[in-house]
Amino acid sequence: MSEISISVVMPVRNGARFIAAALESVRAQTLRPVEIVVVDGASSDESARIAAQFPGVRVIAQTGKGLYDALNLGVSAARGDSIAFLESDDRWLPRKLELQRDFLASHPDYAGVVGAVQFHLEARAALPPGFRHELLDSPRVARIPGTLLGRRSLFEAAGLFDAGLDIAADVDWFARCKDRGLAIGSDAELVLLKRIHGTNLSLDARRNTVELLRAMRGSIQRQRLGASGVAS
Repeated sequence: MSEISISVVMPVRNGARFIAAALESVRAQTLRPVEIVVVDGASSDESARIAAQFPGVRVIAQTGKGLYDALNLGVSAARGDSIAFLESDDRWLPRKLELQRDFLASHPDYAGVVGAVQFHLEARAALPPGFRHELLDSPRVARIPGTLLGRRSLFEAAGLFDAGLDIAADVDWFARCKDRGLAIGSDAELVLLKRIHGTNLSLDARRNTVELLRAMRGSIQRQRLGASGVAS
């Protein structure tokens, strides 16, 4: 099996409640990454200290603001030839990296692969407005950063996330990959457990709708222009 080196990028801001469990899920991988880059967004809690206690973790301070700025900083700092993302309140299944490494090894024409996510409602947490209850029923393949393993060439070709978007930059980024003909495979294997705890930024329905419309307009414009060049 062809070996690849994987960097894990984990953004965090005041995530002390869950970050240890997230990092443990990375350490429990049957295929260990070469590093875990934790990007700390000026947390006022113990997030950075907790992360620094884990072997293989490199904590870097975020100079900008927002989730996608943190992801971009992590990608730029990562040393691996492939990159995976995990938010500090989520967890991976133990074979996530191994399964996706094997997929990319057997599909050399693919620049990345996504898997399935299972949403989980935390005890005593209410479903956010606009969240579809059926998403809790069973795993489903999702094109989101937490299910992705991407070759570095994917980020070089597609560019980084649009940090001007607070919520839908991942939708914009995956659309950009599609518009440029960058092949990202799908595997139905469950790889990500995503917590719903009432304060998830991505579950702000109104903001999400506004940003999704902006991402869709950008995709339509790229298709009309033939998707030439790399957008910022």
